[in-house]
Order: sequence, then structure tokens, then C-alpha cells
Amino acid sequence: MNIPASGDQYELVHGEQRAVVTEVGATLRSYTVGARDVIDGFEIDAHADGGRGQVLVPWPNRLRDGRYEWDGETQQLPLDEVALRNAIHGLVRWRNWRTLEREPERLKLGLHLFPQPGYPFTLALTIAFELGDLGLSVSTRAENVGARACPYGVGFHPYVKVGASVDTGTLSLPARSVLRLDERQLPVSWGPVDGTDWDFREPRAIGALELDSCFGELERGGDGRARVKLADEGASVTVWLAEGFEYLMVYSGDTLAPARRRQGLAVEPMSCAPNAFQSGEGLIRLEPGQAHEAEWGIEP
Repeated sequence: MNIPASGDQYELVHGEQRAVVTEVGATLRSYTVGARDVIDGFEIDAHADGGRGQVLVPWPNRLRDGRYEWDGETQQLPLDEVALRNAIHGLVRWRNWRTLEREPERLKLGLHLFPQPGYPFTLALTIAFELGDLGLSVSTRAENVGARACPYGVGFHPYVKVGASVDTGTLSLPARSVLRLDERQLPVSWGPVDGTDWDFREPRAIGALELDSCFGELERGGDGRARVKLADEGASVTVWLAEGFEYLMVYSGDTLAPARRRQGLAVEPMSCAPNAFQSGEGLIRLEPGQAHEAEWGIEP
């Protein structure tokens, strides 16, 4: 018997909506409404290339040289983005998560992240996925169950999809600032989006613009949520971020394998900025017994 590359598959159903979450990485593998793909996911016999649908804990994005100082100690993590000499997207993407709750429209998975070289701390993690009338909501909780304070950040990596290519999409993104990155995709400086190609506060076509950009100063509605909308061919999809996700990475997939490039737009909620373990920007200090919760979702 062949076992799926991403482990057990958990299907959620609500009306015409169908989502599949995997055991490996608590990854959102697919999300459809009827015959329409809401995300650009991956097949059951494949693994999550390009970070598709993955959970990014205890840090999202990149950490320069995989090295940081914490409470007077130097920590060194493995460099899994070898070409750029970075540690990328945390430590739980390839871990097997256990089922805590399972209902037709809701799934809750859990994982204990134990001390290891470069991250000698213990976290109890839970992620809940739920389908409802308005779409998919995802809530995450991390509790420090160790004996010492730890650095923490969280992010998610869904690729939303409306048309055949990102190029024909219209993007609305309520951010006032964008982070300039260097050749290693590490932070240099913040600047206003005004007058730049990265100003999507009013809906605008993406065209050939290459996006691998971090946005900040997100404008939020009365419900505290920031909303990013991608539209094309009479269809649209919105990614919303509740408070707790203060940063947003947007990636048009230009460095993926040729067959995968610019098929979907990665809209990545993040609690902290890239390289936060070094810069401290948005980084959360979890004392023993403290927990952090955050929520985001997709409205097709």
C-alpha cells in the first residue's frame, strides 16, 4: 500500500467547499469551491513544494546565517536555504502533527516542538481549520511549556488562485509600507509604498511585476482585520488577517520550478518581520506558561 507523501489526509466539507489538510506539517493541501480551485496546492502523491500551505513556526521567512543571540547565548540553526545561507520558515513544516479534534467542518491538530540544536525550547502548538458560510478560518496557538523564555513567531504560506496566471490578476493590498530586501532576501530598510510599484492600496493589475515582498503598516477594518484581495475573470479570493498578524509577505512564485511559476499568489500572514530573531522586529517573547494566539482565513 502506498502512503501519501504528506501523510494522512483530513477532508473538511461545508456545502460546495472542500479543504484537505495533511498530517505532515499541518499543511493546507487543497481548497476548492465546486470545481474552482481557491488555492494553488499540490497533489496527494507530492510534497509541499515552495512552502505551499505550510505552517511557519517558530519563525516565518528567513534568518540570516541561522544565527541569533538570546538571553546571552548564541544559537545556531541549520541552514536549509543553502544557496543564500539562511534558515527559513521554522521547524515544523515536515513534522507529523497529531489529531486532537475532527468533525466534518472542523479539524484541530497538535504538536509538541521539543528542544533541539539552535532552538532549545519547548512549545505546545495547536492549529484549528474550520469551514463556514464565509470560507475557511485558521487559528493557531503556541504555549511555552518549557522552563525558560523563548523567541517566537508564526506565519502561514497559502498560494491563492483565481485565474490561469498571476499576471492577469488584480490585487488589492492595504499596506502603507514595504520592506526593501537585499540579494539574500533579508531586510534592509522600510519605506512608504507611495509612488512605487508596490502600492496596491487601490486595486491594480499585477502584470509582469515580480513580488517577493514584505508589507507592513496594514490598514484594518472595523473588525480589526486586514484584507488582501486577488481578482480575475469574474472571480475573487480574499485573505484576511486578524490582529496578531502585523506583517504580510506576498510572493508571485518567480523562483519556483518553471511549471509552477506565477500560477498562484502566496499571501503569507506573519506575526513578525523577516530576520526577526536577529532584529527583534515583531518578535514575541514567550515566558514559561505564556501563550500566543492568532487567526487568519480565506474568503472565496
